[in-house]
Amino acid sequence: MLDNSDAFIALPGGIGTLEEIFQIAFWAQLNIHHKPIGLLNVDGFFNKLLSFLDQAREENFILHSSRQIFISASTAKEMIDKLEDFVYEPNHVAAQIDWSKGISSKSRKLDLSLHL
Repeated sequence: MLDNSDAFIALPGGIGTLEEIFQIAFWAQLNIHHKPIGLLNVDGFFNKLLSFLDQAREENFILHSSRQIFISASTAKEMIDKLEDFVYEPNHVAAQIDWSKGISSKSRKLDLSLHL
């Protein structure tokens, strides 16, 4: 899904929807992708979530780049227009991480032996 999409759009939903939204947001924070997350804000469903994100940004709990990937619109047409206009502003700290190489299992070994 990640490689085959240009953006992500969430419709109003429950805990599973929120988990998916924040997983994709976290991947953006880790510089795994630079794609916007659209919240189709039907009848203001996501208003409190957006207020929470704004407050977290204002109080420096999240970076500007982490907040700006969330796009809100009340109609599908407005959403498409906003997603087409989206320009990613990189997080310069995470931008130094190259996730395309993965983590080699040979580079880290766990010691699972029991020492009494």
